[in-house]
Amino acid sequence: MKKFVYLPLFMLVMHIFNAQAQEIVKPPEASPLEGSWDMVLHVNGKALPSWLGVYHSGLKTLVGQFVGPGGSARPISEVFFENNKMHFAIPPQWEAATKYLSIEGTLQGDSLVGTGISSEGENFTWTAHRAPRLHRNKPVVWGEPIRLFNGKDLTGWHAMGPNQWVVENGVLKSPHSGSNLVSDKKFQDFKLHVEFKYPAESNSGVYLRGRYEVQIIDSKGKEPAVGLFSAIYGFIAPSEMVAKSPGEWQSFDITLVGRMVTVVANGVKVICNREIPGITGGALDSDEAAPGPIYFQGDHGPIEFRNIIITPAKN
Repeated sequence: MKKFVYLPLFMLVMHIFNAQAQEIVKPPEASPLEGSWDMVLHVNGKALPSWLGVYHSGLKTLVGQFVGPGGSARPISEVFFENNKMHFAIPPQWEAATKYLSIEGTLQGDSLVGTGISSEGENFTWTAHRAPRLHRNKPVVWGEPIRLFNGKDLTGWHAMGPNQWVVENGVLKSPHSGSNLVSDKKFQDFKLHVEFKYPAESNSGVYLRGRYEVQIIDSKGKEPAVGLFSAIYGFIAPSEMVAKSPGEWQSFDITLVGRMVTVVANGVKVICNREIPGITGGALDSDEAAPGPIYFQGDHGPIEFRNIIITPAKN
């Protein structure tokens, strides 16, 4: 009798428990604030590119990431949003100041507008629009390779300030920290080959479309990380560390299609068709739908480049 009395009761209890569990884990309703936002901060008459990502965490909490004009993506522990009003605060990153950066804004359709106070106490305004998906629904047809650097002079390139870049024996050199160097031509989807060399403890980067930095930094022997060699700075760590010793020539072979990036560093595929969420610190602009240049970071230390070849997509 016990077998016939208790088994149905047990099954009834489990049915109720499962029903409650299913109700508990029901996917939360998406917030209209969720997603990626291409931002522009307006500070002292300057338009500075930035980026905001907002995501659900659990049932009720919104969290996110913020990229300012400089530095890497910073985590946001909670984004507060109610009645189309949002606000968040994050501690300083590389800034010497100790105050939190605070941002508040209002959702207006597919746009955000707001104000903020920097870690240094400076007031600014900002605007943002939903970032484009950049999804490609056709196979890529590649064009002809283009040699971006002629090995003789800076034809096809321009410095963003006083120029310290020189060409010696077929090598493009920044002998000391100074201005970043930008290609005159702009590109959408492409394959890029570039070779580079740096001294001990130096730091540089290759910016794709002028917005997404592939990190160059003295990292041999370190564990892979989002801020080290061959990473998409602040967002995507390489699968392994393949950096060579300072003073050795190294190479990147990078493919960028939409937001999807593949990085082959020194002959090893370390990032395989990963999505770049948004712009990285130091981007030229936050207009992600537009073509952009290749640019080399020259303001963090000495760096040398050679054999810079880009193969743009035809479609």
